[in-house]
Amino acid sequence: MILLRIKKSQDMAFAPLFPILHPILKSIFPDCLWLGNTQKSEITLTFDDGPHPEYTPQLLEVLNRYNIKANFFWLGSCVDRYPEIVKAVYEKGHWIGLHGYEHISFPKLTPNQLKSSLEKTQLSIYKACGLETKSVCDVRPPNGLFIPPTLKLLQEWGYRIVMWSVVPEDWVRPGISVVVNRVIQQTDNGSIIVLHDGNYGGQDVAKIVAEIIPILLEKNYKIIDIGQMWQTKTTNKIGI
Repeated sequence: MILLRIKKSQDMAFAPLFPILHPILKSIFPDCLWLGNTQKSEITLTFDDGPHPEYTPQLLEVLNRYNIKANFFWLGSCVDRYPEIVKAVYEKGHWIGLHGYEHISFPKLTPNQLKSSLEKTQLSIYKACGLETKSVCDVRPPNGLFIPPTLKLLQEWGYRIVMWSVVPEDWVRPGISVVVNRVIQQTDNGSIIVLHDGNYGGQDVAKIVAEIIPILLEKNYKIIDIGQMWQTKTTNKIGI
């Protein structure tokens, strides 16, 4: 059994290790989206655990300021509580994905529970903003944890797993400058950056993003969405 777990705890120092682990994990699970096109200066920003009534609107304001389209992997329970925020994010053209209905690691769920969790979240998103359920097919596992049978089930159901390549551990709140420096140091062509706009890390997310976006743009990175990242992965696969 192979699994990957990122634990949201204060005693963890995962960030320095992930650049070493990433190529190994990418080779073990090649059907997941770990990275975009490394031949192009294109990157993407992703946010987990929302929507949040305070942190997500603050983040949205920063993204709007720079006209950046980002990606939100939502918890269905939060969608149900804050549908007006879901609608605001969707209307600004951001990419929307699934993080489960509750923040429960997928291997802890039975297949029926997992399927229900994702479908329930899709339905919640549809009710909040009208986005068709079949259009919301990108999934990021809570805690970054999944096992091969999980991946097989998700593929059978028509979902796609989206992972990451830049993990600054913002959820343990090591300090805004620390997170910003980690993002800038780890980001390269094709990077998928993961931050959080939920209860863990969301307190700082708007300030972090306000600092990293100008730096990344100055480095001539183009910030694209997950849909475009998947297109790049498909193109690379057929050798074009």
